[in-house]
Amino acid sequence: MKSETGVPAPGRDRRDSRWDEHRRARREQLVDATLAAVHRHGAGVGMDEIAAEAGTSKTVVYRHFADRSELHVAVCARVAGHLTAKLREAMTSSTEPRQMVAAAVDTYLAFLEADPELYRFVVHGPPADADPIGSLSHLVGDQAAALVAVALEQAGRDPAAAQPWGHGLVGLVRSAADWWLRAERPMPRGDLAAHLTALAWAGLSGVVTRKEDQ
Repeated sequence: MKSETGVPAPGRDRRDSRWDEHRRARREQLVDATLAAVHRHGAGVGMDEIAAEAGTSKTVVYRHFADRSELHVAVCARVAGHLTAKLREAMTSSTEPRQMVAAAVDTYLAFLEADPELYRFVVHGPPADADPIGSLSHLVGDQAAALVAVALEQAGRDPAAAQPWGHGLVGLVRSAADWWLRAERPMPRGDLAAHLTALAWAGLSGVVTRKEDQ
């Protein structure tokens, strides 16, 4: 389209939009390749191995991701998307708060038990200078906080406690889960989930129970 002066109107060329779509698709392919490389080589996978899995070079990978930290954030976002969807499904499978906590704890432990190397990669991976929202723990903590907020509101209580309780719950489970992996799973997942649920519920029950029920 041209302006009244005959000069092409400002705006992005359609080819630019196609290139944006290509870049998005290529980034997704590189995230897929990273997940495959982690599965093949473990959490300590290097960029050379990731590039090889993608059938390309590190130069091409860095054309789409500024550095390893940015790629790590993208992988965390993908994994967190899957995990938070499972957590939502687990926690909405019951209307009984304690069962919601139990389901969430077991879902988180099942995630790391199914692929310990991927868990190590996303939770303990690069850089402290990466965008915090790319951190799996932060994303899961936000999800847990949102669900705690609902429980607090249903109990007629101030939802201000939701953020510290949600993130605190994730911290509790993550710390115990890290120990469990390091110790080479000294107890069945179900037993660990039951212990963590009992400990978490001892605190949560005091803030998500209706005042009149106490």
